[in-house]
Amino acid sequence: MLGLDLFSGAGGMSLGARWAGVDVKLAIEMHHAAARTIAKNHPDCLAIQGDLQHIGGIGNYRTRNEELVIFGGPPCQAFSTSNQRNRGPENARNFLFREFLKFVQAEAPDWVVFENVPGILEKGSRPYVLEIEKKLRALGFKLASGVLDAADFGVPQHRKRFFIVGSRNSTPDLPTPRRIKLTSVNEAIEDLPTLANGADECTLAYGRPAKSQYAKKMRGKRERCSNNLVSDNSKFVVSRYKYIPQGGNWSDIPNRMMKNYADPTRCHTGIYHRLNGDEPSVVIGNFRKNMLIHPTQDRGLSVREAARLQSFPDWYEFVGTIGLQQQQVGNAVPPLLAKAVFSQITRA
Repeated sequence: MLGLDLFSGAGGMSLGARWAGVDVKLAIEMHHAAARTIAKNHPDCLAIQGDLQHIGGIGNYRTRNEELVIFGGPPCQAFSTSNQRNRGPENARNFLFREFLKFVQAEAPDWVVFENVPGILEKGSRPYVLEIEKKLRALGFKLASGVLDAADFGVPQHRKRFFIVGSRNSTPDLPTPRRIKLTSVNEAIEDLPTLANGADECTLAYGRPAKSQYAKKMRGKRERCSNNLVSDNSKFVVSRYKYIPQGGNWSDIPNRMMKNYADPTRCHTGIYHRLNGDEPSVVIGNFRKNMLIHPTQDRGLSVREAARLQSFPDWYEFVGTIGLQQQQVGNAVPPLLAKAVFSQITRA
């Protein structure tokens, strides 16, 4: 089965598709750093940086007997429940899914996978979902859709994503959550290097032997890992961290230290959230908005730690400035979640 990844980002869906046996031939991504990341980690895939609206078809990759799956997730900021200012119909980014549908119509794949945030199901965005489903059915696809939590598929993070899977030739289905012990933050990252606030040395030796099966799988036979970069937060910000227990947040910080906030009670729960090492992580998102703190070290998460919590293996390297690396990891679909979705397709 051949694959085409639209709005590919750093390649989380492509990696999961490859793990499921899909030969991903082409990835299209507008952002330069994300396009470079997918090119670096998927050398057999043609990675094109550009606007989907100005790019032609996939070329003559298919043979008569090869099935094609087109997949992708148009930018989700406009559908996010945490981004209310951009949810209205006046935001052009709300309609990039139509470019996705144009490609599907032009290339006539056997399968299609559309991915996005669960916020697309909220009242203000629900008409977009209905439009997508109506168009896909008109193109001859049978559909299955629903919200999946990445933690149910081996990812050490509670991250919910909405999927629509379409098939021309069979009845599609979403994967069933596995009855497994959830993978914790400690199991995912405790073997990684000990770092300081503002750590800027990219490649380091591991901090200790991998104990969990998850860490061993992510690590492989490597002796060093990359992307060990940590935001350099001010001393005043870092001084607040020691007051926050695992699972706690800004509300554990003494009021006298929060006077720069006009009304601290309006902070959302992700502000100064210290991860609980014994549980899966909360959602890895925008590093500056969420301000997630390491379970035991008084600093933010490194790019590699966040990548582990997203289920990217350690050989997968992110390129660009630290801010761009953080953005790529935070926006990604967890590869293990994508693998579960595509495995359901390849089995069919």
